[in-house]
Amino acid sequence: MKKVSVLGAGGWGTAIAISLAKDGQQVKLWTRTDKSAQNLNKTRENIKYLPGAVIPANVTISSSIEKSVLNSDIIVIVTPSSAVRRVCEKIKPVISKDTIIVTASKGFEQNTLLRMSEVIQDVLGKQQPVAVLSGPNHAEEVGREIPTATVVASSKRKTAEIVQDAFMGPKLRVYTNPDIVGVETGGALKNIIALGAGISDGLGFGDNTKSALLTRGLTEIARLGVAMGGETVTFAGLSGIGDLVATCTSTHSRNWRAGNLLGQGKTLDEILADTNMVVEGVKTARSVNHLAEKYNVEMPISKQIYKVLFEDKDPKEAVTDLMLRGKTNEMEEVVITQNAKW
Repeated sequence: MKKVSVLGAGGWGTAIAISLAKDGQQVKLWTRTDKSAQNLNKTRENIKYLPGAVIPANVTISSSIEKSVLNSDIIVIVTPSSAVRRVCEKIKPVISKDTIIVTASKGFEQNTLLRMSEVIQDVLGKQQPVAVLSGPNHAEEVGREIPTATVVASSKRKTAEIVQDAFMGPKLRVYTNPDIVGVETGGALKNIIALGAGISDGLGFGDNTKSALLTRGLTEIARLGVAMGGETVTFAGLSGIGDLVATCTSTHSRNWRAGNLLGQGKTLDEILADTNMVVEGVKTARSVNHLAEKYNVEMPISKQIYKVLFEDKDPKEAVTDLMLRGKTNEMEEVVITQNAKW
C-alpha cells in the first residue's frame, strides 16, 4: 500500500482519488478552499465536477496542502496547468526528495512554454522523481469504474513501475513508457484538435470531415512532438491516438464542447464565461502557436484554430483555407524516429 496525495479536487482529481482508494491505497485529496473540503467530507460526492461518484471513506479530504502531502510516497498533481508551478512552490518545503511527483495536468506553461514535468523539476530540482499520467481517461467514466487504460511515462523505469503498481487495478490498466516528452506533448496537443472537432460538429459537418481532422491532426501532433524530442511510436499509443479519439468524439470533453459552441456561433468569451471548468485547449493553442514557430514546424490545423480563437476568424473561412492549401504528398509528411529506451 502506498500513501498517495492527489492535489486538485476537480473531476479528474476526484476520479483518480476514488480509483486509488478502491484499489487499497491510502489516499489524501486536497481541495483549495475550506468550504469545498467541508462539502466533500459531508456529502462524499463531488456534486459540482463529478456527480454520482461516491468518494470512499478511506479518502482523507483537506484544504491544507501541507497536511495533504506530508509523508506521501506519491503526489499526483491534477490542477489546471497554470497552477502547477504555484502548487510545487507550496509543497517544496514539506516533501521528501524521494517522493514521486506525477503530473496529470495537460498543457504548457504560458510564459515559459515548458511542459508540466519540466515545470515540476524547475521548482523541485532535477533529482526529484517525476512521472506523467496520460491517456483516454474521461473522469466521468473512471469515477463510475468503467474499464479504462492509461499510460505512465518517466525517464526512469523504476519510477514508472512504482506509479504503475499504485494505479493498476481491475478497472484501470496502466502501461509504462520511457518517452516522457511524447506522452506529455500528445496529451496536451490533442486538446487543440478536440476544439477543431467540436467546431466541425457545431458547423454541422459529418464523419468524413472529423476523420480527416483527427488523422491530419495526429500528423501535426507527432510532427511537433518529435521536433521537441518525442518518439513517433508514442503517438500511435494511448497518449496519442487513444487520447485524441476519446477527446474528439465524446461529449464528456470540455474542449469538444467549447469547439461545438464556437461552431454554432458563440464567441470564446461567452463560452468561457458560461463554463465552470478550465478549457485547456484554449491556452494550449496559444502556446503551440509559439512552439510551432520555435521549432519551425508546420501546423496548419492548429494555426487555423488559433485564428478562430484569438483573431475572430470565421470557422467556415478557416475550413475553406485548410481545404485549399497547396498540394502535398501524404507520405512525405511521415516522421520516423527510433524507439525510446530506458
